[in-house]
Amino acid sequence: MNLKDTLNLPNAEFSIPMKANLPELEPTIQANWISQNIYQLIQNDRKDAPSFVLHDGPPYTNSPIHIGTGLNKILKDFAVKSRTMMGFRAPYVPGFDNHGLPIEQAVIKKLQESKTEFDIPMLRAECRKHAEHYINVQTEQFRRLGVFGLWENYYTPMRPAYGAEIVRIFKRLVENGYIYRGLRPVLWSPTFQTALADTEIVYDEYHVSQSIFVKFPLLEDKNNLFTSIEDVSVVIWTTTPWTIPANLAVAFHPEFTYVVAKTDHGHLILLKDLLQKTLDTCGIISHQVVKEFKGAEIEYSTFKHPIFDRTSLAVLADYVTTEDGTGIVHTAPGHGREDFQTGQKYGLPVLCPVDERGILTAEAGEFNGVHFKKCDVVVTERLRELGALLHTEPYHHKYPLAERDNQPVIFRTTEQWFIGIDLPFHADNSKTLRQAMLEQIPEVSWYPSSAKGRFTSMIEGRPDWCISRQRPWGIGIPIFYGKTSGKPVLDPLAIEAVATHIAKNGSDSWYTADPIEILSNGYTHPETGETEFTKETDVFDVWFDSACTHIAVLEGNVDPEWKEHLPADLFSEGSDQHRGWFNISMFLGMAARGQRPFNAVVTHGFVVDGQGNKMSKRLGNVIDPIQASDEYGADVLRYWAASVNYSNDVPCSKELIKIAGENYRSVRNCLRFLLANLADFDPADPQSSSLIDQWIMQASDQLIQKVKSHFEEYDYLQAMSAIHNFCVNELSRFYLDAIKDTIYCDATNDPKRRAAQAACHYVLDRLTGLIAPVLMHTAEETYAKIPHINHKTSVHMETWRDPAKPISQEINQQVEILLAVRGRTFVQWEQEKASLGLKNSQDVEVHLTLSESEAETLRQFHDLPNLFKMADVHITIGEPKITFRKSDYLECARSRVRRPDVELVTWNGEEFPLSARDQRVLSLIG
Repeated sequence: MNLKDTLNLPNAEFSIPMKANLPELEPTIQANWISQNIYQLIQNDRKDAPSFVLHDGPPYTNSPIHIGTGLNKILKDFAVKSRTMMGFRAPYVPGFDNHGLPIEQAVIKKLQESKTEFDIPMLRAECRKHAEHYINVQTEQFRRLGVFGLWENYYTPMRPAYGAEIVRIFKRLVENGYIYRGLRPVLWSPTFQTALADTEIVYDEYHVSQSIFVKFPLLEDKNNLFTSIEDVSVVIWTTTPWTIPANLAVAFHPEFTYVVAKTDHGHLILLKDLLQKTLDTCGIISHQVVKEFKGAEIEYSTFKHPIFDRTSLAVLADYVTTEDGTGIVHTAPGHGREDFQTGQKYGLPVLCPVDERGILTAEAGEFNGVHFKKCDVVVTERLRELGALLHTEPYHHKYPLAERDNQPVIFRTTEQWFIGIDLPFHADNSKTLRQAMLEQIPEVSWYPSSAKGRFTSMIEGRPDWCISRQRPWGIGIPIFYGKTSGKPVLDPLAIEAVATHIAKNGSDSWYTADPIEILSNGYTHPETGETEFTKETDVFDVWFDSACTHIAVLEGNVDPEWKEHLPADLFSEGSDQHRGWFNISMFLGMAARGQRPFNAVVTHGFVVDGQGNKMSKRLGNVIDPIQASDEYGADVLRYWAASVNYSNDVPCSKELIKIAGENYRSVRNCLRFLLANLADFDPADPQSSSLIDQWIMQASDQLIQKVKSHFEEYDYLQAMSAIHNFCVNELSRFYLDAIKDTIYCDATNDPKRRAAQAACHYVLDRLTGLIAPVLMHTAEETYAKIPHINHKTSVHMETWRDPAKPISQEINQQVEILLAVRGRTFVQWEQEKASLGLKNSQDVEVHLTLSESEAETLRQFHDLPNLFKMADVHITIGEPKITFRKSDYLECARSRVRRPDVELVTWNGEEFPLSARDQRVLSLIG
């Protein structure tokens, strides 16, 4: 036996491996979780605990997940798992979004490529197969990322009972008086020939339109403003020349000052504040102002349309601005929300001479048959020929595009189904639905807090919701029409009949069943008495499906297993959902139930590459979350997700994931060291805890409180930073370094060594639970090896530990003083060691001249040489000073430290320098 054999060295086999090998380890752990039905075990274990409900916003099932989807699900999993560790029952019912254009278009393309003829029932069947395939794909991917949930019983609008619940929620809206069919301007996609919601729109910030300045000659001077002034024209400016054929009015601001300017192009009416800018833009060099007037004075005067033989009315509108154009707004009631409202106010007809394909109709006269994109040029040239065009130039501005194909959309006035936002709130005439929604916003906790203002502005400005889509893949809007009269049936009894039918036969049956099969025999139209009906062909906006989720899932009407309290405790999605899912969920929750859907909202940014650029295959900067998990481990990817400020756009790259991997290893090495030194631990042996043993145990208790607080605020970055800093600073750089001599060299059952092991055990038990929400596989791996605890089936069934005893501020203060003096000493040692000709601090003795209070505190610690990693520590009282000298002590051959009691002794037939402690230990070994 040699001296090394007498040491209590870490037992690597008892611990977790140095190399995590997560890509191989994690699938094995996950397979065990699935076989154990870990999610249900957790729910059963918490059945009597208070609940925390995160309601899942459904991802769209048209492709495998991307890194943004992965980040979203991981952040949700942090929230759920952390609340579980806090002692809550935190159910997670995942959901999927399946209807809408992306799936429909993908299936149509596939059918067309195979030259397969199809009708609506066949198309819907193929769409269903497509969606179900990607539900399965995404489910496996989310599980690979470690997300726990009710994966065997997820929610989907394709489920018959769920589709029926969507219809019943629509029935509630009818009963509450929010549903109407109306002729309104809606965002329209000529590509897909359907109305779109604001949530289906993206904006090209650098779109270029051809802007035009056009003269409208004065016809009737209603208020005698221009007596004795000849050749008067108003000048409008627009970036949509193709809408000029639909012009019916020109809008002035009632309070702005306008002028009549004499020019080579006649007398031009312009806004005074934009006069010079407009004339300069149009190349008009000289002018003379001959009159000023307020916009209100010109109301009801008429101007000649520059192309057609009809008039354009002078109207007043507060939305006219002084920012661009001429201060007079071209108004086409069929092609804009504000234009439409102004037209309604003045009793103007709704002229919308463009069809569903974006092609102008016969109502556009000579422009009949021209696509709106080409019509810009055609109209501009016609205005030039007629002498009405003053100027044209490119104009860069923000323009709406269909999210699906990035093609321009238009405002087109059509008959659609709407939910009204400015109607009385549940028959309460004192406020509108919009006002009721706004009142609820301050009751919600917003993360980050800036989201509150953003959401408020979006509710303040949002229009009525157009919920009808002219497509086949979705839940059919459950409306019948009298076959002769064409009048819609808004009857809750008829809508309930549809819901009952769908619950039994599925939503496809709306397209195959006759009205008589759905309605009871003898059903008559409530208004006309008709007994024969046709069915609505439009489907619900896919966002209507999504808006229903919190009601359909949490009320438990579809599946009792899903039933939880409302409002949900948390919604957590990307920041684009302020105008999307958060917005429409609030809209529908308040309209259908009179209650907000959530108590807290967490939003995260978009994932970008390491330089802040959008990810794209073309740039080669895409990070696939599954590939990353298979290369680095899901725990490392989850560590990355917990190490970013998600309130902004989130950078991700291989380099950043590798950095997360390095930080992960710092935590893992701590776990590994703690565990490796517990192989021979016997908690029944006597213990003699030192000050630093007591301190590190209560430091781990304080860490739990700090991390818990961060998780409660959904601040995963600070939570994981606190854990990492604890591992690196309190553990690795101080405590574990300080106790190595005790753990390795003291007698196996020495009370001091057992106390250090007990402290390690205490810290390991708590640290393993703390990392569980983020490093879930590593926590499970470690938990299984911790000795002397009452193991449950999984670490994820545990709760974060309560402190074993009250926190002692006295101990904290004592160690703070120790660490401060130690820190000063280390800094000075690094500065002076070269001049001393020494490299190893164990070869020096330090003389500390300290204040009386510091000296008194340090004398409470009984092993200062180990704490300072030096041969000896000498303390005197006086003016602060630190000096070093080379130690004359012999170095112990067993413990490799210099101590004053080291002497040459014979052991096992050989002579060794050994300290008194090491001699005692060797005498026990024999």
